[in-house]
Amino acid sequence: MYMFKYVMKRLGLMLFTFIIIFTMCFVLIKLLPIPVNVLPGQDPEIIYKTLEGRGWITNIREGANGVWDYDRVPILIQYGNYLKRIILHGDFGIVTTYTEYRGHNIWEVFTSHMPPTVLINIYSTLIGVPIGLGLGILAALKKNKWQDQVINVFIILLISLPSVVLALLLQYTICFKLGWFPLTMLKSNAYFTWPVFKSMLPPVFALCLGSIAGYARYTRAELSEVLTGEFMLLARTKGLTKRQAISRHAMRNSMVVIFPSILSEFISVLSGSLIIEKMFAINGVGRLYLDSINFQDYDFFMLLSGFYALIGLAAGIVIDISYGFIDPRIRMGAK
Repeated sequence: MYMFKYVMKRLGLMLFTFIIIFTMCFVLIKLLPIPVNVLPGQDPEIIYKTLEGRGWITNIREGANGVWDYDRVPILIQYGNYLKRIILHGDFGIVTTYTEYRGHNIWEVFTSHMPPTVLINIYSTLIGVPIGLGLGILAALKKNKWQDQVINVFIILLISLPSVVLALLLQYTICFKLGWFPLTMLKSNAYFTWPVFKSMLPPVFALCLGSIAGYARYTRAELSEVLTGEFMLLARTKGLTKRQAISRHAMRNSMVVIFPSILSEFISVLSGSLIIEKMFAINGVGRLYLDSINFQDYDFFMLLSGFYALIGLAAGIVIDISYGFIDPRIRMGAK
């Protein structure tokens, strides 16, 4: 019962926080000038009528000198119309200023760019989790020995270097100098073919190196603390071997802190990495987000901002809730 109340409370707070973030983004976006891009050969009236149909402007009129004028719809009315379209019709808008996708449905463009983002981050998680846990376990079991020192140096280097720098080093060495991989990801929908998978590996390595360092550090710290606990001495005095005591008791207790971070990593794979996707020319969600800002496509920006905010909040709530399920001694919400 306590756990149910806690989960409902956390979900309610997450929804409330998301609404605040989403509303702030909408209001701030609508305070910016409305971009009107009329290409050569296009009818300006059609462009303005499209904006009027989206509920941005009203009272469109053409001046004597050919300059079009209009009145802005109040922001609160725009926000109400925007939420009504999303909730009742699932309509997130159409692309208005993003030249490559002008006139396309925003949701369809968004979903078509999800696969490469999700796959690259899933691959990085599947590689980073076992390697990071393995290095952390080895460092904890060989504490203060040469294996521990080597792993610590490796962890410090990876944590100190930003992912952008690591990506540049990988791109220069294994892609440009050695020629093992292409410099950018192949633009193809055949994601499970060898050429496309091979082109994904450099950004996957760039993303997972930081995760490996983080998992290794947390695992070493938690496992080292658990191994010095009094219950480990009691387990050995009851006749358990060192291997049995570690596998049955030490690993289980250390995973209480480590496992939630792994769960949040799987939730966060949808968010991807904006800079990594840009560097390796990945046709994913990160590229859309940056381009929506450059082209000032406000409806596109709102969808992607809401998506990233929701993913971040979901990752946080998964961490909190998972503690109560992983360790039965924890009773979330109990007084």
